[in-house]
Amino acid sequence: MIKKLLATIVLLFSLAITAQSGTSSPYSFYGIGDVTFKGAAENRFMGGVAVFSDSIHLNLSNPASIAGLKLTTFTVGGTNSRNKLITNTQESKASRTSVDYLALAIPIGKWSVSAALLPYSSVGYRTQRLAQNVNETSSRFEGSGGVNKASIGTAYSLNSKWNIGANVEYNFGQISTTSYEFLPDIQLGSREKNVSNVSGVTFNTGLMYQSRVNNKFDVFGSFTFTPETKLALQNERKIATVTGLNSSGSDEVQVDVDDTTVNLPAKFSVGGGFGVVRKWLIGTEVTFRESGNLGSRFTDISNVGYENSQKYSLGGYFIPNYNAYNGYFKRVTYRGGLRYEKTGLIIAGKSIEDMAVTAGFGFPVGNGSFSNINLGVEFGRKGTKAASLVRENYTNFTLSLSLNDKWFVKRKYD
Repeated sequence: MIKKLLATIVLLFSLAITAQSGTSSPYSFYGIGDVTFKGAAENRFMGGVAVFSDSIHLNLSNPASIAGLKLTTFTVGGTNSRNKLITNTQESKASRTSVDYLALAIPIGKWSVSAALLPYSSVGYRTQRLAQNVNETSSRFEGSGGVNKASIGTAYSLNSKWNIGANVEYNFGQISTTSYEFLPDIQLGSREKNVSNVSGVTFNTGLMYQSRVNNKFDVFGSFTFTPETKLALQNERKIATVTGLNSSGSDEVQVDVDDTTVNLPAKFSVGGGFGVVRKWLIGTEVTFRESGNLGSRFTDISNVGYENSQKYSLGGYFIPNYNAYNGYFKRVTYRGGLRYEKTGLIIAGKSIEDMAVTAGFGFPVGNGSFSNINLGVEFGRKGTKAASLVRENYTNFTLSLSLNDKWFVKRKYD
């Protein structure tokens, strides 16, 4: 089944990933946008905990994990995000639906190889302030685009306890931001449009550990490291006069701006878990990122700074009886978790934080198949109303499909 569906799904979702807007956050204006990738759905439902290697699910957070796969695995996931934006004076709502990832991994003996396409960051916002009288200024700010990753990776099983792996990732995308301004007593307004074409290569390495304790319990360990790298930005700026917020503009002039580079800071994570394979697990993971080196796309963006970021995850799963012959819900995987993140973004002297609680279910497809459908929800809050900023209360509904099959089996009969 996976072979028949693969070509069509890859084509459709590749187009969707590169064309979508995956966020409605005003904080996506800064840096290279809002970092939207939070791992595969199975790990996301556990607060982001990705400390173990699964034989039938892809763990997109640690490249070493694919060495534990027993079957060729194809997975795709998408999220519907509903966001409530709150300031000290206003409230508004926004909704987005986006593709989270598209990935394939193939085990070949002790080696495994993988390929994935996913959005790394996203820009998507529109805010405006309309003049209440002739002496006030009207303005609007909007943005779209983001950065995508195309990655290939490999992993190797050193022995029954240790796996190592590495990914090489090509980053690409376009970010567009536009601002309108109408001053009092001036008939025409101005529009400034900035476009950045982003490109660059990153690397990600991983190590995973699993061992049996007292012939009953399993202990898991995970470590990943991504060295600092740079993304190249080819920038373009155009200014035009406009008669209104929705006018096409006239007398457009291109302004010289420098091409820039943005640092993607070094990142590393470490985590551990305890449980019984295919029965239950509880785990925790900590991720550190040197966001203080991030920087902005343009040198004239003020009132923003960056600091080192940390993310703390706690979560787990429970399966009543994974091979039960009767009682379907005994084979369902129940997941839950908590996540807290200090994003590394500082605006008006305020650190922007993000926290969430997650829950999800993994539903087996058929009696003899290892494929499954995963459904889950994430309730979270990001930002603050202090210093005239925006607090976001969001709800993310995520759906993923994991298809499993055995490839490269030599036929016994022609």
